[in-house]
Amino acid sequence: MNHPARLRDAIAADGTTPLIGIFDMFSASVAAQHYDGMFVSGFGFAASHYGLPDIGFIAWPDIVAFVQRLRLAFPAQHLLVDIDDGYVDPETACHAVQQLEAAGASGVILEDQQRPRRCGHVDGKQILPLQEYLDKLDMVLDSRRDLVVVARTDATEEHEILRRAKALAATDADVLLVDGVRSIEWIRKVRDVIGDKPLLFNQIAGGKSPRLSLPELAELGVDVAIYSTPCLFAAQSAMDRALAGLKARDGRLPEHVSGSIGVAECLSLLEKNISRHHGRPRAAAAGAR
Repeated sequence: MNHPARLRDAIAADGTTPLIGIFDMFSASVAAQHYDGMFVSGFGFAASHYGLPDIGFIAWPDIVAFVQRLRLAFPAQHLLVDIDDGYVDPETACHAVQQLEAAGASGVILEDQQRPRRCGHVDGKQILPLQEYLDKLDMVLDSRRDLVVVARTDATEEHEILRRAKALAATDADVLLVDGVRSIEWIRKVRDVIGDKPLLFNQIAGGKSPRLSLPELAELGVDVAIYSTPCLFAAQSAMDRALAGLKARDGRLPEHVSGSIGVAECLSLLEKNISRHHGRPRAAAAGAR
């Protein structure tokens, strides 16, 4: 199965292709019941694997190992992987990209930040000189076989956003992302300056970008939408509520009723990830593309 080709077809199709941010194998198992595309979020992976904020702690062998496990459990899912700045060095970026492609990734996102890096929706980001990023991007593009490569800029100054978007659109990158774009007006401005290059939009709760539906994004000419943290933030709030309730009941578990999750329901979800079951069709994913 050619995973990059399948992702390219989804990007080229009408409408906006959603990719859901996951942070571990269990969140991926839940997401796969609803959507057929996943985004391996750096924010989520740093939180889950290290218990640390997304400021540059991720090591490339860890993300490769995670993608290997994902691909084994989810052979038909799109897997777009956040590789931050390519782990600093261009040679490391190329090596990680080749390892990810061999592991079954569909695509990667490479940003133009310099260290110390930050989540794209917080203040304090610093970016590489444009030519330095373009050189790194060109090396990555030359090192991949079929992998989809998303060129991302974290520029925040208005003139620089458009300058970089235009420059990235002129490369052989497959898709372009301006992270932390602040308004519909600026989505339109980026769309105008990049011509026919596919455009990706990143939505994150509490972030700097507007909350938009898939039909609204499609009308704006957005080809792909990544949702970086819905699983992570939902897990944090749900676990907090569950444990607060357990404490309030002096340690008595709530009654297991229809619609709640217990041993049987959890095992039923996980058994679908066993390789011998992959020949059996999964239930149709609601809202999937």
